[in-house]
Amino acid sequence: MNHTSTVPTAVETLRVPDARLHYEVRGEGPLVVLVGAPMDARPFAALADLLAVDHTVLTTDPRGINRSPVDDPDQDSTPEMRADDLARLLTRLDAGPAAVLGSSGGAVSVLALAQARPELVHTVIAHEPPLNELLEDREQLRAKAEDIIATHLSGDFMGAWRKFLALANITLPDGALEAMVGGERDPQQVADDHFQHAHMMRPTTRWQPDPAALRSAGTRIVVGIGEESAGQLCDRTSRALAAALGIEPTMFPGGHIGFADDPDRFAPRLRTVLHGN
Repeated sequence: MNHTSTVPTAVETLRVPDARLHYEVRGEGPLVVLVGAPMDARPFAALADLLAVDHTVLTTDPRGINRSPVDDPDQDSTPEMRADDLARLLTRLDAGPAAVLGSSGGAVSVLALAQARPELVHTVIAHEPPLNELLEDREQLRAKAEDIIATHLSGDFMGAWRKFLALANITLPDGALEAMVGGERDPQQVADDHFQHAHMMRPTTRWQPDPAALRSAGTRIVVGIGEESAGQLCDRTSRALAAALGIEPTMFPGGHIGFADDPDRFAPRLRTVLHGN
């Protein structure tokens, strides 16, 4: 996660409605975008470096997170708003249409982008989008998400994370959560965690894709799942999306954030998928 980029990286900002976006551009060649939510650009840096040898790679902090401040920190960040931000970045670069890999909430953002501006993206890889509304137990999932939000906003950060991991069905090694959340916390991390819980989680997990629009948009849609994610919530939501689109899921190395945990294994698989295999 604390990767230091070894590739020349242009760091820029773009003014968009109600926010100022931090974005980074590496390499030359066909445009690939790597995007998360609430994850910022930093965990994508190693993968971006690997792809930059023969691609132009765009990474960004989503609105309200880290280096992308919003004018009104009490405004929600919806998938539609983040899709519009990505559309403005792609228009600014004028190097498309692009291939876009979105992870988790970022996968929801890129699906919204494919629905709204399909001419800007020729391939959208939605890697483990938390589309809870596609599942039969959506009402229970909604209630659990609301409980996580309320727990976090009450000041019980550790409790909220424990509930989140239980909902996601993700098991961390002993001590990993305490190392991540416990102790002295960076003020930016505190702010980002608050923004995620207060203003991103609800609109992201309640967003409903339009399968007919996605099928007819002309953009190639790939639903990505980590090979180690079996049984997790985002494995279930991703399979539900693939079924709604009438396609088979595409497996990637690692788990929910395999691109960050093992970019050396993830990059060759992503290249294969980008080339249509």
